Amino acid sequence: MSIKSHRINTRKKQRKKMSENATHHVVMLPWSAFGHLIPFFELSIAIVKLGIHVSFISTPKNIQRLPKPPLDLSHLLHLIEMNFPSSIDSSHLCGGEATVDIPFDKIQYLKLAWDQMQNPVKEFVSKLQPNWIICDFHAHWTVEIAQELHVKLMYHSVYSASTIVFFGPPGRIRTPTSPEVLTSPREWVNFPSSVAFQQNEAIAFYQDAYIENVTGLRDIDRLASVIDGANALSFRSCYEMEGEYLNLYQELIDKPVIPIGLLPPEMPERRHVDESWSKTFEWLDAQATKSVVFVGFGSECKLSKEQVFEIAYGLELSEFPFLWTLRKPSWAIHDHDSLPLGFCERTSKRGKVCFGWAPQKEILAHKSIGGSLFHSGWGSIIETLMFGHTLVVLPFVVDQPLNAKALVDKGLAIEVKRNNEDGSFSRDDIAKCLREAMVLEEGEELRIKTREIAKVVGDLKLHHDYMKAFVRFLRT
Repeated sequence: MSIKSHRINTRKKQRKKMSENATHHVVMLPWSAFGHLIPFFELSIAIVKLGIHVSFISTPKNIQRLPKPPLDLSHLLHLIEMNFPSSIDSSHLCGGEATVDIPFDKIQYLKLAWDQMQNPVKEFVSKLQPNWIICDFHAHWTVEIAQELHVKLMYHSVYSASTIVFFGPPGRIRTPTSPEVLTSPREWVNFPSSVAFQQNEAIAFYQDAYIENVTGLRDIDRLASVIDGANALSFRSCYEMEGEYLNLYQELIDKPVIPIGLLPPEMPERRHVDESWSKTFEWLDAQATKSVVFVGFGSECKLSKEQVFEIAYGLELSEFPFLWTLRKPSWAIHDHDSLPLGFCERTSKRGKVCFGWAPQKEILAHKSIGGSLFHSGWGSIIETLMFGHTLVVLPFVVDQPLNAKALVDKGLAIEVKRNNEDGSFSRDDIAKCLREAMVLEEGEELRIKTREIAKVVGDLKLHHDYMKAFVRFLRT
């Protein structure tokens, strides 16, 4: 027998043994935003590797856009494509199946479409009889399914523990009667914390989460119902990062609160990067160590022309080398319309703007990257801190402002100042924050702390131990 044949037979035996040992089955039900789909997918991969069967439910277009799972896990990971019922009015969704495909004011119709998935999901769960349903905030109807079919239910938060603590236990989640209530740290937080929205952020969040939409529900009621009906909660977090918030939430809801670890990505290999990026990486190779600012605001932040231009002018004023990954905004006809006239020419010797998709993990892992200017989404925070970069945060939507305050509290970020009433920010303040984070003496403590936390965030053994403890809980 050849060495290759022996390896194939060994892998087959290992897969067969894993399948025989995988007596537990979990159904995953993430919300249709890629900031939710990807963390749920990564959690699925992690628990499958430890011998748990997973059925991951989403719509066809979303399933097709997920990363390809390792072939040796295909016997345990089942990607279940469910179409939205033909009865729904799809005109509002514009053919989209995820928030990135749909204008912000139409996202409520995506929730309406998911509400009509209750019966197909119930039928699937009834036939499968899994041990757990692990769901997101949107699927409030899974509480009824789990209770009727005697399946345990878990709410998995893709948000930080500090964010969920801010909203409070189910009884408190529903109570804010005005945006002003959201502008102060909460009274149940029994340690120093500045986590709260500023005025303009509170108004935007209140209108989105605390006002009934076309589904007949408020988003905050969905979250409260799922948390209230769940047997347990899990967080992509760890005690080393958010111990005080995790412990407090356990006290507030009096049910198991389980950190699964930070699920840091394995160190990416540059040889796997698309050939079209070779010149950009050659440019990074030519830059001094820790000298370049990475700028990225993801696909969910739909920035206005004024906001994009102000960021551009701030980068220009800072005089730092930068690499900016930018998706062409809807208000721009061509890529070059997305930036101030002459910006690329004026900054061409020290900066690069790359439009469309970018290999973010590989970029962040490069030795020349020293800081990041970004939105402070929880997943991006983890990726960025893993490499010890100093953080300048400019939050825009949902949990991002709360994450920003929590990072500042811990001395792990500098937040760009915003006008309290309209949320505007200035190019001068962006440049000032970047200088402090990257080189000025007053930013030295920040740089020390980010290097220290990088050791925790990037400790693969630590987070694998969290995952093993989580799987043990699923098996109980």
